[in-house]
Amino acid sequence: ACAPYRRLHLCDYNLEKMGTKKIDNTHDLLLEVCMAAKYEGESLTRFNPKYQEIYSGSTICTVLARSFADIGDIIRGKDLYLGNKKKNQNVTEREKLEQKLKEIFKQIHDDVMKTSGNNKDTLQARYEGDTENYYQLREDWWTANRSTVWKAITCSDRLGGNAYFRGTCNGGKRTEGYCRCNGDKPDNDMVNIDPPTYFDYVPQYLRWFEEWA
Repeated sequence: ACAPYRRLHLCDYNLEKMGTKKIDNTHDLLLEVCMAAKYEGESLTRFNPKYQEIYSGSTICTVLARSFADIGDIIRGKDLYLGNKKKNQNVTEREKLEQKLKEIFKQIHDDVMKTSGNNKDTLQARYEGDTENYYQLREDWWTANRSTVWKAITCSDRLGGNAYFRGTCNGGKRTEGYCRCNGDKPDNDMVNIDPPTYFDYVPQYLRWFEEWA
């Protein structure tokens, strides 16, 4: 599948430039991912009219959900877009980012395997063989933090009157504004509010086909 224009310009610059030495725990990684999501959300919200010229019929909440899902794929090592090599480079920036993420999740994995808490045996059994690409750990990290990343990508006052295109909040309700459920908003964040989208659990190539359609 050909990556859509939006994915080609996804704002993951700070992820590409983050140093693995300073990202040595899950909280530091979450901060960097949320920063990338915030920049992406601001960019998409600002340039949505231009985006509509290419992909008409998509609400801004849907557009944000697509980039949210792509960020999830990057974190979990599932992203299909490898990017282009710069002059005198042997690997792309995207491939360099994937290597950085592996190094970061290795550090997190090492910490998890050394844990001495009550759930020590459960954690060690779950991640013991997850030692090459850390796919299981990366999947679990995304599941635990996706709601926070959604808040970051929708952190804009410009989204006040925008609703997600389906009733996916609790009870089948639609979002009431800011592309968030249950009255959640940037200046009044509520806890335990799930994102209204499940695009991040749809295979990326299918999302891209739908976006091009």
